[in-house]
Amino acid sequence: MNFGRVKRLSRGKVQVSHDGSKMEEVDNIFIHTLREIGCGLDDDVQSLKHFSTENIVEATVKCLRVIGDGVNISPALPPGMSARYRVGTQLATSCQELGFRGDIGYQTFLYSNEADIRRVLMFLMEKMPKETAEAASEPMGKSAMLKRSIAAELDKQMKSAWTPSYCKQDGLCWRGTKPRQWHREGLSGVKRFHSCPVRSPEGVGDITKKTPKEFKRYYDKHLQPLTSQPPQGSQVVPSVLEANELSVTAQQEWETEWNQHGLPSRLSQEDYKARKRQRLEKRISDQLRQAIQQETSKATAGRDLLQMLSSFTDRGVGKGVTKGSRFTHTEKLQFAQDEETAAQMMGEGPRVDTEEEMQRKREEEVEQLRGQLEEVTGQLQSLDVEMKKFTAGIQQMEEKVNTEVRGRSDKEEAYKVKKRTLDLLPDAENNITKLQGVVDGSSQRLVNLAQQWEKHRVPLIQQYRELKELNANRESQSEKKLEEIKSLREKMKEVADEARGKDDVYKQLVSTNG
Repeated sequence: MNFGRVKRLSRGKVQVSHDGSKMEEVDNIFIHTLREIGCGLDDDVQSLKHFSTENIVEATVKCLRVIGDGVNISPALPPGMSARYRVGTQLATSCQELGFRGDIGYQTFLYSNEADIRRVLMFLMEKMPKETAEAASEPMGKSAMLKRSIAAELDKQMKSAWTPSYCKQDGLCWRGTKPRQWHREGLSGVKRFHSCPVRSPEGVGDITKKTPKEFKRYYDKHLQPLTSQPPQGSQVVPSVLEANELSVTAQQEWETEWNQHGLPSRLSQEDYKARKRQRLEKRISDQLRQAIQQETSKATAGRDLLQMLSSFTDRGVGKGVTKGSRFTHTEKLQFAQDEETAAQMMGEGPRVDTEEEMQRKREEEVEQLRGQLEEVTGQLQSLDVEMKKFTAGIQQMEEKVNTEVRGRSDKEEAYKVKKRTLDLLPDAENNITKLQGVVDGSSQRLVNLAQQWEKHRVPLIQQYRELKELNANRESQSEKKLEEIKSLREKMKEVADEARGKDDVYKQLVSTNG
């Protein structure tokens, strides 16, 4: 059986739940794997429905131990009910910490359900190491067990660190009854580890950097092959191993130092190395001065050391440098005072400067400091301009990045469309047929929707027309009533005028008769 089939079946749970043969195959794989990792399952257990509560707890604990979860739970289920609840809760918590997303609790293990247990065991076996999965898929038998044990022992020895046989305390093979008959394990052909310094060409592997001609000439004509540099042939391998270890260690130490001290200093690697070299040279020069002061009785040796120190200091600071920082000037004055003190202690009298020379030195120092101030001011102004340029460049780059991000989103959408189109090309005829079916279905749905809309539209239009006609009738009736009201108002005016005229006639008649 192939254990990888468990993962395929776990991804196809729908097929597993409807296929009894596949379910039995998965259960057989589970049982075989659990027996391989040390679960004491009886022979009559053939599927998960035969598992008891004790078997489920034991299988879960053994799987968690193989995964390396570090659970400290006994595989034997305790008799007390509270202890059982505690064990079930711990198992559920361990499964959730491994990433199990389903519904799980103490009831999953104490009041088991076959489907839930199968889901939990499938999840745990997916989390098992690859070696356990491969071991579970191998056939059983004495020869297979022997091969497996040999492979496990070889793998263990290959992963362990190599130690010389004379350094092993447990690697002694005692044979015979006398000490003369004793011998150590694996001493045949073993030699002591003795190395010597070796040199190999540097920088020739990087084609981007040009190697100086002097180095090439030295590598071609004077540098011996690596196998010829050690005095003995047995020292070649130890020398190469030691040289490789030194280079790896130096590289690791440099990376550690650069990450801890170089990056916070905001200097380039070349500037950082140059500053470190200057500090080392200064420290060496200080040590040499201290040695000169201690060895005052040896005048000749002191002068030689002083000359060597002065040449070394000149080489470290650099010849031809006329301007320096204030700290460099102070350091030079301190070195001059130390040299004067050392010369005085060795019997040489100090040289006394005149007032004119001291005044001239002061003026030169003032001029030098003034020039340094102007130079630093110019550098600050140039740095300010560069900072403004960098700020503008950063803004431009941010806008460009935003534009590129938006363009990338559009290109991703276009890529998805093209990819879907290209995925349809290998089976073009079937895909065209499917697309035609989708188009026909869409057309048919549109026709059905149009028919349904027509059914709803006809009564609505009829109702709209009736309401419109009713509204028109109401407007005509309102207009008629308005006209009647106007005519009535005119008649009322005429009647009022006629009444006023009759009143006037009546008044005249009354006045005449009186």
